[in-house]
Amino acid sequence: MADALSIIPASVLRNLADKLYEKRKNAALEVEGIVKQLAVAGDHEKITAVINLLTEEFTYSPQANHRKGGLIGLAAATVGLTSEAAQHLEQIVPPVLHSFSDQDSRVRYYACEALYNIAKVVRGDFIVFFNQIFDALCKLSADSDANVQSAAHLLDRLVKDIVTESDQFSIEEFIPLLRERMNVLNPYVRQFLVGWITVLDSVPDIDMLGFLPDFLDGLFNMLSDSSHEIRQQADSALTEFLQEIKNSPSVDYGRMAEILVQRAGAPDEFTRQTSITWINEFVKLGGDQLVPYYADILGAILPCISDKEEKIIVVARETNEELRSFKAAPGEGFDVGAILAVAKRHLSSEWEATRIEALHWISALLEKHRGEVLLFLSDIVDTLLKALSDSSDEVVLLVLEVHACIAKDTVHFRNLLVFLLQNFQKDNSLLEKRGALIIRRLCVLLGAQTVYRELSTILQKETDLDFASIMVQALNLILLTSSELSELRELLKKSLVNSSGKDLFHALYASWCHSPMAIISLCLLAQTYQHASTVIQSLVEEDINIKFLVQLDKLIRLLETPTFAYLRLQLLEPGRYTWLLKALYGLLMLLPQQSAAFKILRTRLKTVPSYSFTGEEHRNTSPETSNSSGLNHADSGSHSTQDGLVTQNVEKMCNGINFASRLQQFQKMQQVHRANAKSQAQLRITSVTLTKILR
Repeated sequence: MADALSIIPASVLRNLADKLYEKRKNAALEVEGIVKQLAVAGDHEKITAVINLLTEEFTYSPQANHRKGGLIGLAAATVGLTSEAAQHLEQIVPPVLHSFSDQDSRVRYYACEALYNIAKVVRGDFIVFFNQIFDALCKLSADSDANVQSAAHLLDRLVKDIVTESDQFSIEEFIPLLRERMNVLNPYVRQFLVGWITVLDSVPDIDMLGFLPDFLDGLFNMLSDSSHEIRQQADSALTEFLQEIKNSPSVDYGRMAEILVQRAGAPDEFTRQTSITWINEFVKLGGDQLVPYYADILGAILPCISDKEEKIIVVARETNEELRSFKAAPGEGFDVGAILAVAKRHLSSEWEATRIEALHWISALLEKHRGEVLLFLSDIVDTLLKALSDSSDEVVLLVLEVHACIAKDTVHFRNLLVFLLQNFQKDNSLLEKRGALIIRRLCVLLGAQTVYRELSTILQKETDLDFASIMVQALNLILLTSSELSELRELLKKSLVNSSGKDLFHALYASWCHSPMAIISLCLLAQTYQHASTVIQSLVEEDINIKFLVQLDKLIRLLETPTFAYLRLQLLEPGRYTWLLKALYGLLMLLPQQSAAFKILRTRLKTVPSYSFTGEEHRNTSPETSNSSGLNHADSGSHSTQDGLVTQNVEKMCNGINFASRLQQFQKMQQVHRANAKSQAQLRITSVTLTKILR
């Protein structure tokens, strides 16, 4: 210190701490001259002493003017050193950087000015302090004093020039600092950071693209900034990087994909649009690299398909199709279970378009990786069944296609129908609102006869008799009214002449016994008119209740539809179809006379021509001479004959259907239903009685 005081005159030191800028400036020039002479003489020991004096006595002084003078003095010493300055930077730069955090804004200003002058002298040698300088500039860019900000901007531009021309800059050491700063919210700092990213990316020798995953999230975060200028700068930087990605042979898609997936769900529209655009390009360019990230990417795309912005929807749909068309095997990192989990989660989305695409994905997986999907069936089946209650018809139809695809295996087919019936049982509204749609679609996808046979088999063993009755009535109505089941109806019409028709009649009959009206409808459809008449006459008082009459009303109205056109035409030959007339009159007798159904049926029966009741007509109904193949005497086998030969012939003409046995089967089931009804009624009475007693 004593050496330094002898080197620099006291007047110079005094002026260096003066409150007037001009005096400090002139004193700094004196210091510059002294240091220059010492440098020429090669006396670096004294130079070190001068720098230490300026640092200890001035830059770290509690007096603001001393600190200002010290900063000017250090800059002047650097100018005096010129080419020799590099070896003294370890002494010069730290106190200047320390002054950037000074409480006095003027000191901070002079620190910027001093470092600017130092940097101009040392240029590339300055790089060793880059991270500390960058950190300081980052803070100064948001300084509360406008003059300090202005000075910091000038220094920033100079530092950028030095870095771009230097071969000593270490991007590896800089990136951690940049990553740490990227989530700062201050708009000035954000501008500062984007500016540096853009500058460094423009330097050919600096591979910013290789480190993009480290600061990509921060750039996306800036897209939602309140400042239009910052959003524009961030978008411009991202656009440039995306172009570089397209032209680069080696890109780390995986790490960036994770960031994009998160940003695709951002509240900000611009951020969502940019991220989905990036994902779209990644799916096209990433290839095998992205396979392990398919589930995450799909989780980001599906919600965007239902975005409120049309631009986002278009890109999301395109990306979704691109992703679904990519061919990958589970052994290549393609995680079927993870993708199924994503699709399952989005089946509960509030948006119809998202639910539809989730189902398309499940269908696609079943088509390409059926074995793997079936391994996870237990994880998704409940969700798929719940989706049958969806408010959208399109969703329900797609769910049914998925179910049908799963049900190609016999075991899964039966399980599907069992689960379906269980759902109908638990949720009666599902049966009412969607039952017909579901059954009809399944018949198209899996075959009407297959579906109806299996449903009938399951319902035969149903212990909930009320549900069984309701379900059979629903199936019967669908059978009689749906165009998809027209072939099934045609087959049933041939029950008396065709073995396939007979087998189907037998298969349905067992469960149709749960409902008298369903059995009567089945008999009318199968043209087993005598059996229909027999069933009608077997009904007892308990059978003819409100529910029965409602079902009967529906049947009478259905008799007027095209489905039963053949039956109405048969009424033109009443002598040939006596049992048909008897069955219809039997139904008429069960209807209240004031009901609309009674009037409809009576009107129809009045149109039957009377001349057909002649003896000739009746003679044509004999079993031996009839050409109706048994259609007019379907139950003739239940009548005894003198020689037994006619009985055998008639049974043969009836295609081997044992109607007496069928009638017993029906009556037995109805007895069970009556007993169940009485039991339930008794329980209700007991419950009411107990309630009154407890009160």
